[in-house]
Amino acid sequence: MTLKKILLFPFAVLYGIITSFRNLLYDWKILKSKSFDVHTICVGNLSVGGTGKTPHVEYLIKLLQSDFKIATLSRGYKRKTSGFVQATSSSNALDIGDEPLQYKTKNPNIDVCVDADRVNGVKKILEFLDPPKVILLDDAFQHRALNSELKIVISEFTNIFLNDCMMPSGTLRESKKAINRADIIIVSKTPEKTTAVEIRNLIKDLKPLAHQQLFFTWLKYGELTSFQNNQETIDTLNDLFRYRIVLFTGIGNPAPMRTYLKEYASDVKHIEYSDHYQFTLQDIIEIRAELDAIEGGNKIVVTTEKDAMRLRSGDLQDIANTLPLYVLPIEVDFKDKTQEFNETIINYVRTNKFYHKKYS
Repeated sequence: MTLKKILLFPFAVLYGIITSFRNLLYDWKILKSKSFDVHTICVGNLSVGGTGKTPHVEYLIKLLQSDFKIATLSRGYKRKTSGFVQATSSSNALDIGDEPLQYKTKNPNIDVCVDADRVNGVKKILEFLDPPKVILLDDAFQHRALNSELKIVISEFTNIFLNDCMMPSGTLRESKKAINRADIIIVSKTPEKTTAVEIRNLIKDLKPLAHQQLFFTWLKYGELTSFQNNQETIDTLNDLFRYRIVLFTGIGNPAPMRTYLKEYASDVKHIEYSDHYQFTLQDIIEIRAELDAIEGGNKIVVTTEKDAMRLRSGDLQDIANTLPLYVLPIEVDFKDKTQEFNETIINYVRTNKFYHKKYS
């Protein structure tokens, strides 16, 4: 444990006591959890950022949207608006946040909404929109005022919650015991070369309860796509070795992406910003300067889908359009048991709501 963690440990203990007491109040029914007559799937984690919730929510959207009417509800982190907001075709990241904007941009036919008060958000969706069959609750595991029926908790393979501690000494939002509330545990960003023995050992450490299902997912990158023209791509395997890259990111954990690009590109210069960072014109100018400092012609700028969402407005987009800027899309896939996961989700959504509520 580092000196910083040691100094912050007393505050972590205090924070742990407060969050555990709050959870007990919900467990003892002193604080009430609101249920609704709509299916809800919560995708969350125990830690702060970096576990890969966004591509998992997108996986669920892709799985469900062809057969069911769905909506997503997020907090809309770092947006400039307040209260309940429904995304439209003209929304930007300042209106609804980068992750909801990404959901709406990639899936224009679904209802994407934001509200820090998740209970109020669900009420508004049911009151003002064509009621969905299921609402995907993005990052709502700690929002116990809303009783989500199916809870998915994601933890990163290389930073599993078992080895973490409470904030501010670590990154946990609540006690490790809170994992017991989860119905599904997903270990994300599982390295490609992970052995069966390593997975079995982690399963033993996690000790999932009888009612819990455990899955392992990995990151799958798409082809680099032009920020200005999504029909223009770069073949990673065959062509990326020709390019030197200026990579800039404002996400929780950019290490896997950086490692991936370094495996294929001639050279990678990484400019790292804080999670959900709001870019400025000066930032883009400085990124341009880093690009100009690279000698030779085969050079590009690369960022994430989520970061690209924060560039798509006004003057910021205009100056970003002057860069040879490419976006690296990301998806998740399952190491195994894909069909089991899909069937679990689909069977839950297909369940008659009244029957499920009465007999589950």
